[in-house]
Amino acid sequence: MTIPDDHPRRDSLLSRQRIVDAQAAGLLADSALIAHGRGEAFDYLIGERTTDSAKAAQREALNRLFHAKSPVISLNGNSTVLAGEEAICLAALTKSNIEVNIFYRTDDRMRLLLADIQKKRNKVIETPPSPKIAIKTWREMVESVRIYGENPDAEIPGLHGPRASCSSLGIFQADVVMVPLEDGDRCEALVAMGKQVLVIDLNPLSRTSMRASVTIVDEVSRAIRQMVRMALHGPSHDLSDWNNRTILEDALSEIATAVKQLQR
Repeated sequence: MTIPDDHPRRDSLLSRQRIVDAQAAGLLADSALIAHGRGEAFDYLIGERTTDSAKAAQREALNRLFHAKSPVISLNGNSTVLAGEEAICLAALTKSNIEVNIFYRTDDRMRLLLADIQKKRNKVIETPPSPKIAIKTWREMVESVRIYGENPDAEIPGLHGPRASCSSLGIFQADVVMVPLEDGDRCEALVAMGKQVLVIDLNPLSRTSMRASVTIVDEVSRAIRQMVRMALHGPSHDLSDWNNRTILEDALSEIATAVKQLQR
C-alpha cells in the first residue's frame, strides 16, 4: 500500500493496513479488525495525538515499570503487530519481560505471533534506541527480555476458559502488568490478585480504563514509542499518589474540547 509521505493520516492508514495484512496471514482473529476500528474512532476524537493527560499517564506507568520487582508487558495480537518492536525496546529499558496473551487463542495463531515477536526482537537487537547505548550493551539488554506465552501453565483466578490462561513466570507472578487490555473482567481479576495494571486504551469510558491502576488514553504504538523515549532518561520521580479518575476526566475533557473545535 503506497501512501504519500505528506498524507495527513498516513500513520493511521499504515497501522490499519498492518492489521489487515496480519489478519489475512492468520496472526489475528477476524474480530481484531473490529477492535482496531473501534480504537480508531476514539483516536479521531483526540485528534490522533498524544494528549497532555496521556503523557502524564505514560510517565506514571513508566515509573511503575522501573520500580516493579517483576514487571511484564502483555501483548495481544493487535499490539504485537502494531507495537511489537517498541514493546521489546521498552521491556529492555525497564528490565521487563513480555508475555503474548490473546483472547481468541489457537495453536496456529500463537505460533505465528511468537514467531513474529521473535523476528522483531532480532531486528531491534541490532539498533540501540540511543547512540549513548553501546551495541554490545543493547544486545545484552534485549537478550535478557524473556518472552512467554507458548505454554501457559497458570490461570487467573475468577476467569474461565482460554481467557484465564497465562504463564506462571509471566503475568501470573508479575507485580506490575502493562497491557493494551480491552477486557474489563480480566483487568478487574488482575487487580484483585494485587497487581498494578497499566492499561493502554483509547476509550476512557471502558470498564478496563476505569478499573486499571493507570490508564493511558492513547494509540498503542504511539504510546509505547513515547514511553521508550521517556525511558532513555530513567524514572522521572519516585512513586506518588495517583488519581486515575482525574486522568480519565482530563481525557474526556480533551475529547470534548476537540469536538468543539471541529464544530467551529
